[in-house]
Amino acid sequence: QVQLVESGGGLVQVGGSLRLSCVASGITFSRYVMGWFRQAPGKEREFVAGISWNGGRISYADSVKGRFTISRDNAKNSVYLQMNSLQPEETAVYLCAIDLDDRNWYVAARQSDYDYWGQGTQVTVSS
Repeated sequence: QVQLVESGGGLVQVGGSLRLSCVASGITFSRYVMGWFRQAPGKEREFVAGISWNGGRISYADSVKGRFTISRDNAKNSVYLQMNSLQPEETAVYLCAIDLDDRNWYVAARQSDYDYWGQGTQVTVSS
């Protein structure tokens, strides 16, 4: 059974930083693309960042480029999201997801491309 468990969310002031973690189990983590998405109240889930199986390809939403960094440690079955210069509009539940497509070099941005999801971790940015 595939499980994804996020952690690291919390309350942070405007301009602050957080580092999110996601640990996977029940799957050969190192073979697959991983993604981070977020969903704010009343809004659609949106792509934040994704990383290929070996970290060789990375993709970011335009809104987070230069501030967020995605990384992975295959030995720890983990993917991370370092978030800097956070803004109030980035308050959301942040979720990690895994894409089981065999094209593990292709970083998809559509949520429909991802097969399993974690429960999410709340990030609140206060002004």
